[in-house]
Amino acid sequence: MRPKPLSIAALFVLFAQACLAQDITREPKPSSKPSKYQQAQIARKYGMFIHFGINTFHDEEWTDGSKPAETYRPDTVDADQWIRTALEAGMKYVILVTKHVDGFCMWNSQYTDYDIANSGNQTNVVEAVARACKKYGIALGLYYSMWDRHQNGHTLDTTLDRDYNKYMVNQIRELITITNQYTPVVELWLDAGWEKQRSRWPIAEIYETVKGMAPQCQVGVNWSIGRPDNPDPDSAFLLPTLQKQGYPIRYFPSDFRMGDPYMPANPDPKLFEHNRKLYYMPWETTICLSQKWFYNTKDTVYKTPEELFDIYKKATAQDNILILDLPPDRSGRLREKDRQIVFSLQKLIEADQKK
Repeated sequence: MRPKPLSIAALFVLFAQACLAQDITREPKPSSKPSKYQQAQIARKYGMFIHFGINTFHDEEWTDGSKPAETYRPDTVDADQWIRTALEAGMKYVILVTKHVDGFCMWNSQYTDYDIANSGNQTNVVEAVARACKKYGIALGLYYSMWDRHQNGHTLDTTLDRDYNKYMVNQIRELITITNQYTPVVELWLDAGWEKQRSRWPIAEIYETVKGMAPQCQVGVNWSIGRPDNPDPDSAFLLPTLQKQGYPIRYFPSDFRMGDPYMPANPDPKLFEHNRKLYYMPWETTICLSQKWFYNTKDTVYKTPEELFDIYKKATAQDNILILDLPPDRSGRLREKDRQIVFSLQKLIEADQKK
């Protein structure tokens, strides 16, 4: 594996973070009300999900980690257009997919060769998006799949957990080091915990690492809440409409709930249990603008602005949050139809706010 030394700026950021880390509270506090950082998350209210990666070039939602890195070859990476679109559509933040279940990394990672550095376009997408977020004043969140079919495909083998867990924590530290040079990261969206028993994931270490580097960053794990009789991820997914106050938090510590692509319950319980204590956790809804998360040449059916407005109203009520997925295509740009739909949606939102 090739060496990839950190820049002087990145090393300085790491040193500063280490000095501050001891002053950071590493676990959420039991509360019936949102913390100041949860309040900021709730206030952001509406954002853009950006699914872009090796899957974009294979017409697949999930690839298995075997696709050659060089098959990722966008014409450009127009992160400026992505983030400008979010701003013009009235969104307050974006969540960028940094690594999906295929394991392909959208930055130049020193821990793997399965990344953009060995691809058909070596633009550091994480860095480009962070830079554009700073330019346009849009907050930045990061999606990271814990399940990695390239690096840790044999998930039944528990002897591999220690090395892979270290790999994950190192990569998350690496990601925040990159983004902190441009803009504070406000959200870490962890996915695919269902692939292993929850005790095998280093959730506490990830949470501590994140909070030590970016205390404002809200951490959540997909399918966050379990059943009282069996909270483990290998049990049936507990839909938000079935969640009740005091149900167990599957992955602790974490700050918010999600379960794509489902809407929150009405009324939505906000208090969930860990070790007989209740914690406030808002819900973040994740919805596709069309039918696929990643760009797909066969993806031609879209939700209308009116349908999306109804989703927006329901998803952002009760102090909850909505992110709409707009996937860049193989040119590295957002499709014009996607842009026009969210611009039309913004007009409906603005008209409703004037009533």
